[in-house]
Amino acid sequence: MSERHALTRRIRGWLVFFIVCLVLSGLTAFPLVTELRWAEELLGASASPVPEHLPGLMEWISRVREGLDTVDREQPFMLYGTDWLAFAHLVIAVAFYGPYRDPVRNIWVVEFGMIACAGIIPLALICGPLRSIPFWWSLIDMSFGVFGVIPLLIVRRMIKRLEALERVPAPAPASVPASA
Repeated sequence: MSERHALTRRIRGWLVFFIVCLVLSGLTAFPLVTELRWAEELLGASASPVPEHLPGLMEWISRVREGLDTVDREQPFMLYGTDWLAFAHLVIAVAFYGPYRDPVRNIWVVEFGMIACAGIIPLALICGPLRSIPFWWSLIDMSFGVFGVIPLLIVRRMIKRLEALERVPAPAPASVPASA
């Protein structure tokens, strides 16, 4: 297997991982009300150490669940915003098919993703306090940008190596002398 082929396979593997994470993240934004009910039940179960060891987390989960229940019951159209959030994740995931097909030509998509990951941090730091989000929760939100950029940095580095390999012409096959 050539180095180019192996590098392309590794790039594609990382991109598939990133795409799957984006899709899963997006899909989980659709059923928020149900997910929060399940999370509260699971974390508040008698066998769970969360209420005792992380009471702030339990209080936050309960507060968010109550808020979502109220919105779902009284103003369900507000949840349409999370549907758009989910859709945005799915659309962004589709964009990464470009680098999957042609990594060198579409490196800009990877770089766009890196910028988006970096943008999560100021968003959480600015909007978190404006929306009364606890700082520790904003740290969790920021971790998506930090952890999301890691595979993209790896992919970008590999694409740059692939680009350098593509600039070097492959050695010409040895010619067979014609018989005299």
